Amino acid sequence: MGKTITEKIFDAHRVDNPAGDIQVIRLDAVFCHEITTPVAINDLVARGKDRVFDPSKIKAVIDHVTPAKDSKTAEQGKIIRDWARRHGIKDFFDIGRNGVCHALFPEKGFVRPGYTVIMGDSHTCTHGAFGAFAAGVGTTDLEVGILKGVCAFKAPRTLKVEVTGSLPAGVYAKDVILALIGELGVNGATNKVIEFTGPVIESMSMESRMTLCNMAIEAGGTCGVCYPDAVTVDYLWPFIEKDYPSKEAALADYSQWISDADAEYDGTMTLDVSGLSPMMTFGYKPDQVKPVSEMEGTPVDQVYIGSCTNGRIEDLRVAAAVLKGGRIADTVRGVVSPATPEVYRMALAEGIIQIFMDAGFCVTNPTCGACLGMSNGVLAEGEVCAATTNRNFNGRMGKGGMVHLMSPATAAATALTGKISNSLLYTGKEASA
Repeated sequence: MGKTITEKIFDAHRVDNPAGDIQVIRLDAVFCHEITTPVAINDLVARGKDRVFDPSKIKAVIDHVTPAKDSKTAEQGKIIRDWARRHGIKDFFDIGRNGVCHALFPEKGFVRPGYTVIMGDSHTCTHGAFGAFAAGVGTTDLEVGILKGVCAFKAPRTLKVEVTGSLPAGVYAKDVILALIGELGVNGATNKVIEFTGPVIESMSMESRMTLCNMAIEAGGTCGVCYPDAVTVDYLWPFIEKDYPSKEAALADYSQWISDADAEYDGTMTLDVSGLSPMMTFGYKPDQVKPVSEMEGTPVDQVYIGSCTNGRIEDLRVAAAVLKGGRIADTVRGVVSPATPEVYRMALAEGIIQIFMDAGFCVTNPTCGACLGMSNGVLAEGEVCAATTNRNFNGRMGKGGMVHLMSPATAAATALTGKISNSLLYTGKEASA
């Protein structure tokens, strides 16, 4: 019997099988940020275990509230900052060098095919786009990972999703994952890895694959994963070129992390996207999804473009193509947050920041702040936000606020009119990406 990519990764990293289907695996990386990690740090200190298993395998960033908005968030930053210095963690990204963790860490080459990664953040599943197993964990597991470099998981079960057809113009990875979550439901992939396959996935950029995997958690998934291929190698090449004589050699090595043809799955499904239109959420659950066309004309108070889901350069290019030459409605606040300093620099060089500013957007530093209602774009009670983020829970971006999730193209079109608008109406302005 063949094996799935996740089973292969677990086999290569297993250090113990203490009971039943519980497996302890060795970690290639432990990612940390200033919201969840300080709790773990303080507990380790209190227990007399202020140590790290390998400072070179720990990557840390201040990203959720940056710069600090008050004394409490300043203290959280100080705890992780002092901890990183105390233990010689060189890959610590403080203010000025920091970015949204799930965009910054891949951009730095910290994730490779076959890796195992944990973080105290539910959207750690993003990194599975590289053919890795990456999962969000709680404080106890994070502490063990920091201290021992291992983590316990149940034996992986996999749901295979084959995405077929071809994406229509103006339809993007965000629309695909929203449609899939709408079909699966918020519990449809609970305790499973969602394995994305098929010709549509193969044609996607790494940025688009990260968007897909990022929202696997919204269907209950432990991780989303894509097969490593030539697209993966091209993205990683600046970081791996000294490890392989050629890209072909790298691809041959990474091919070991592809599921076998006779692998056994917990379930399979096919999603034909040929007739897919721009999608969005309504209500307060990620599986409450419908076509944008059914929500057109719904007024919004704020449009937010950014986050670990859709704040990369590809996303900003798509939004800017819709916005170029236009001006957002007077009734709308537009906020854009490039996900990393590098994305910001690229957007500046390409004139994208100018397009956003000319359109009337407020351009902020890289931060997670607005996405989880902590800073840089919190909603007032009763306000509505069109967002490229990943979660629309009640109060997510501010107590009493409503969040509609959508693609950068749809968000940009909505900003121009001040009401939910289908980006397909902006013929000739859509990006070809």
